[in-house]
Amino acid sequence: MTKQEKIIVSAYTGVLMCDFDDMHKYIEEKMQRPVFTHELGNENFLEELKEKVKPDFIEICKGE
Repeated sequence: MTKQEKIIVSAYTGVLMCDFDDMHKYIEEKMQRPVFTHELGNENFLEELKEKVKPDFIEICKGE
């Protein structure tokens, strides 16, 4: 699994498989705004994040 794939899977599942800073940067890119770490404990935020990350996660699952 590549570093980028680990970042995507971590952001989608909540299971950290990479450096937190790398995942945080990816999350901010997906959300298109600064994200505070306390937001990662908010269920509504996580649902929105999961929807934004889902296309990247699906690509990994396809193996393409």
